Amino acid sequence: MASDAAPRRSAWLRIAPLAAILALMAAGWAFGLPRSLSFSALVQSRADLAAQVQVHMAWSIVLYVVLYVGVVALSIPGGILMTLAGGFLFGWLVGGALALVSATAGAVLIFLAARTALAETLAARAGPFLSRFAEGFRKDAFNYLLFLRLVPVFPFWLVNLAPAILGMRLAPYALATFLGILPGTIAFAVIGAGLDRIIAAEPACVLEGTCRLRLKSLLGPELLIGLTALGLIALLPVLIRVVRRRRP
Repeated sequence: MASDAAPRRSAWLRIAPLAAILALMAAGWAFGLPRSLSFSALVQSRADLAAQVQVHMAWSIVLYVVLYVGVVALSIPGGILMTLAGGFLFGWLVGGALALVSATAGAVLIFLAARTALAETLAARAGPFLSRFAEGFRKDAFNYLLFLRLVPVFPFWLVNLAPAILGMRLAPYALATFLGILPGTIAFAVIGAGLDRIIAAEPACVLEGTCRLRLKSLLGPELLIGLTALGLIALLPVLIRVVRRRRP
């Protein structure tokens, strides 16, 4: 009995972090957190939020970081909105730095939870779902993840989980995440710092509560080309290794 209890307890301890995240995720959706993280809500409450930040700067920073980490760790849509809000509330430099640290911390949390709990099981059962990632991570995990972060082709939550399932180490994962989201985070923080100018283009939506976040207009071709170029640069070491291996 005692010999059976020890492995069972160990299994529960491994699953506990992921179970806690899933429970918090369900609670967040149940209480309407994704609906609260809307561009329209940010626009309508921007004056009150800015006033609170001026009066309670330190607490505002703490709350912002905690909320941002939670949004990323719980895989709740709203990372871009949080970055825009950070740029608007704290300025592009401070807001961008807070968003960068928070997003990285949230990604590390979900990475650790997935690797601790179900990495072996998911890796065995994922099959074709992860086959598109497996070869890239096997050849050069750091540069491949850097590419995936720079060029947002796949959802952020998926890029958080795939390295954990495929056995990537924590230190390169955290560094590649930090560097990979750096350009986009700073860009969105700069856009957030000019939020009033964006709203000025559609003043009627503020009164009607119909303001929408249009990623196409925010990104623009220049930013997309820049991020893609950086992503291709990140892939160069991988491509060079492939070419060298194929040479006779």
